Amino acid sequence: MKELTSLLQKIDDIVWGLPLIIIIMATGLFLTIRLRGLQIRKLGKAFKLIFSKEEGEEGEVSSFGALCTALSATIGTGNIVGVATAIGILAGGPGALFWMWIAALLGMATKYAEGFLAIKYRHIDENGHVLGGPFYYIEKGMGQKWKWLAKIFAIFGSCVALFGIGTFTQVSGIANSAKTIFDPNLKHTVSIFGHEYSWAVIIVAIVVTIAVALVVIGGIKRIAMASEVIVPFMAGLYIISVVALIICNITKLPAAIGEIFSYAFGFKALAGGAFASIAIAMQRGVARGIFSNEAGLGSAPIAAAAAKTKEPTRQGLISMLGTFIDTVVVCTMTGLAIVITGVWKDKSSEGVEVTIKAFQKGLTFIPNEVAAITLMVCLIFFAFTSIIGWNYYGERCVEYLTNKNKYLMMAYRCAFIAAIFIGPYLTVTVIWTTADIFNGLMAIPNIIAILVLSPIIVAGTREYLNKSKK
Repeated sequence: MKELTSLLQKIDDIVWGLPLIIIIMATGLFLTIRLRGLQIRKLGKAFKLIFSKEEGEEGEVSSFGALCTALSATIGTGNIVGVATAIGILAGGPGALFWMWIAALLGMATKYAEGFLAIKYRHIDENGHVLGGPFYYIEKGMGQKWKWLAKIFAIFGSCVALFGIGTFTQVSGIANSAKTIFDPNLKHTVSIFGHEYSWAVIIVAIVVTIAVALVVIGGIKRIAMASEVIVPFMAGLYIISVVALIICNITKLPAAIGEIFSYAFGFKALAGGAFASIAIAMQRGVARGIFSNEAGLGSAPIAAAAAKTKEPTRQGLISMLGTFIDTVVVCTMTGLAIVITGVWKDKSSEGVEVTIKAFQKGLTFIPNEVAAITLMVCLIFFAFTSIIGWNYYGERCVEYLTNKNKYLMMAYRCAFIAAIFIGPYLTVTVIWTTADIFNGLMAIPNIIAILVLSPIIVAGTREYLNKSKK
């Protein structure tokens, strides 16, 4: 296992090295300049568009439903576990949170571009079934000679769903939190393949697998219905919990914010000097920020394509809210909780254990057990919706690759459900490293397409905004 972990880490360092980080950030900066800071100027308008209807709309779900489906996939363990792994003392420190903010600010422009292209180049068949995303805006926008690039994206996208964000990381986060709360000392275990596992882990794996199977069989409409109910509830519960934690520790908030900026710019170095500290914080923050909000990966436009709208700019504005809500709001909540309570300095904990300790230490007005269970409930909802959202993404990638072969799509669905059951038995390091690798590979074809098609995005955006003024 050590050899596998070491190999994966080397691959991850290559995939998520400085070149890819610079490319993704530069793409967001380029679009921000070309679109004249659209993500800031039109943020209020984007919120107003969520619940408005459009005449002559085409699609399968409402724009709000498409946003919730995208958020169901993005708001997951990355917001709780991923932030903890980025901020930990052995990682990027509190400074990583600052670079998450930068990644989100620039990522909003990228997410806007993805939503725009998703509607402009989506495919609607004779039955009204919608299929869209990077594979279609690569094929239709860049031309048939680039279809090979569209297929590469679809291959990596299906792998991300099956082996990365969609399954292993999510169910592992749920299972580890259940073990930490209900069986921290591993008193109730069973031996599987020569390893001891807590019964809490096994029970969670079974329950989550069955629940996911019941939802994903219903397709996009059932996924959207579930997301529209669960996403607002889970985000609200989590934000209220962290706001309560911050109020309980309000005197520590200024120092925590100071730490975030100090570590971000190397004023306090963890190891290897100031420059090395900045580089690590940037790498961890950007990688985890992109993992969480998925700006540039090309996943969200698959959901955006199903929205009931005919206006690309409209859906682009709504799509960019996903990055704002996911990183600027939810990830910030987690980061502040961890930094304020100081648990990020604990070398003995990793992943979800760090955030659990933050809740237990910060929510002083309730018992530790209640604080831990509160976080676990949030994590379960976060992870569950991510799983069903990524199942939709993965199946759409397979649908494109196989030309809607129902047998191969069913085989993929079965493999996806099986992967959920397997996830809790893998190590945290292997899971997150594997997810990072597939994320990076998935982003490359999508970023190429966005840059090539950027003149169309800019022209279409200006035309729509000029119409709106008149």
